Amino acid sequence: MTYSSQGEKNATHQVEQQPPCERPRVLIIAEKANPDSISIHLRGWCHSRAIADVADVHIATLAWNADAFRRANFTDFTPIDTTLINRPIKWLIKTLRGGKGKGWTLHTALMAFEYYYFEFLVWKQLGEQIRAGDFDIVHRVIPSSPTAASILAQKCKGAGVPFILGPLNGGLPWPKEFNAARRQEKEWLSYVRDFYRLMPGYKSTRENAAAIIVGSQSTLSQVDKRYQPKCIYFPANAVDTDRFDGQRQRVAQLPLKLVFVGRLVPYKGGDMLIEAAAPLLRENKVALEIIGDGPEQAALEKQVRDLGLTDSVTFAGRLPQTQLKEHLANSDVFAFPSIREFGGAVVIEAMALGLTPVVVGYGGPGEMVTASTGYKVPLGRREEIVANFRQVLNELVVNPEKVDSLGKQARQRVLDKFTWGVRAQQTLEVYQWVLDQNRPKPVYNYES
Repeated sequence: MTYSSQGEKNATHQVEQQPPCERPRVLIIAEKANPDSISIHLRGWCHSRAIADVADVHIATLAWNADAFRRANFTDFTPIDTTLINRPIKWLIKTLRGGKGKGWTLHTALMAFEYYYFEFLVWKQLGEQIRAGDFDIVHRVIPSSPTAASILAQKCKGAGVPFILGPLNGGLPWPKEFNAARRQEKEWLSYVRDFYRLMPGYKSTRENAAAIIVGSQSTLSQVDKRYQPKCIYFPANAVDTDRFDGQRQRVAQLPLKLVFVGRLVPYKGGDMLIEAAAPLLRENKVALEIIGDGPEQAALEKQVRDLGLTDSVTFAGRLPQTQLKEHLANSDVFAFPSIREFGGAVVIEAMALGLTPVVVGYGGPGEMVTASTGYKVPLGRREEIVANFRQVLNELVVNPEKVDSLGKQARQRVLDKFTWGVRAQQTLEVYQWVLDQNRPKPVYNYES
C-alpha cells in the first residue's frame, strides 16, 4: 500500500466497508491493561477483556503487561515496547512532581509524549493489518484522559477503518473551596490545564474519530459542540462481579460500621469524615475503619488521638483486593467525602456488596449514587461538608433499617448498570452504530 505525499488522509486506496456484523473484528488500543494491577490498569484490562466476549478482539498494550496477559490465558495481543523513552520521562516526572503520588496533572502531561511513541509503534507493527481491512474497528480504550491525542485516528480514517475513542474521563475542575488541597497535591499545572488543546493531534483526534465515548457528564461538557453529535455517554467504571462476588450479610445495628477506602491524601477528605463522625464515635453509635495508605496517614492518626477516638477508629492500611472485599462486606456504610473523583470505582465496588454509600455529589460518585441508593452531600466549604455528613450519619443511626434497604437497592443498581458485561454490550452497540449509521445513536440513562 502506498500513500501520496499529503499523508494518510489522501490514501490511494481505502478498505471497502463491510456490512455490519454481530461480532465485529476489533483492534483495541489499551496501553495500560493488566489483570494483576489496580486503578486504570485494571480498568483497561477489564473493559478490553469484556469486549472480547462480544467481539473478536486483538489488544495492543505495553510490553510489560505481556506476562500478566499470558497468566490470564489471553494470547491475542501485541506487546509494544516503549522503554526507549519511558525511562527518561519517568525520571523527569520524579524530578518535577513534588513528591510521590503528587502532581498528577504534570504526570499526565509528560506521559503524553510516551503515548505518541506508543501509537507510532502500534502503527508500525499493525498498520499493514489495519490498511488490509483485518479489523472492522480500531478502539482506543486507554488512555482515558481527554488530554491524550491520537495519531492513529487520522491514519485509520485514511485507511477506511472507523476509529473510536473512549471512554474519556478526566478534567474535573478543582473545587474553588479547596485550593489549599490543590496546592498540597502540587497541582500547579492544573491552572493552565486547557493548554492541552494545543497539543499536536488534539483537534485531529476528534475530527477523525467516528465516535467518542465519554465516561462522565463533566467530560462530556468539555467536548466542543461540533463533536457532540458523535459522543455517547456511559460511565467509565464498572465492577468485575467475579472479583466482587460476595455481598453484605449483616443486619444494620448500632454501632454502625463505617468504612473509608482510598489514598490518604488531602482531597479524599479522610479528616472531614473523622470530624463529622466524632460525636457518634464517642457515643459508640458508629465505628470507623480507614483502609488505604498515603502521606496524610500520620496526620489522620494524630487527629484521631487528639479527639480521643482511638477505640473507635481503625487504620487497616492498604489491602489486597481479596481482603478488601471481606472488609467491605463486613461493613454497613461506605463513607467517602472525596471532593475530586473522576471515576470513583471504589464507590460502586462497595455498592456491589450491598453497602449504603455516602459521598460528595461531585464528579464520578455523584453520577453513581441516586436518592434511592444512598446519599449525595452537596459540594461546598469544608465545614459545610462536615456538617452535612454528620447530619446523614445521625439520620442513619436513628434509622439503621435504612442502611439495609438502601444497600440492597445500591447493589441492584450496580448489577443493572455497572458491570463489565453491561459495559461490553454498550460498547458493542456503539460499534454497530458506527458500522451502520441507519441504526439509532445509543443513549443511556444513569439518572435513576
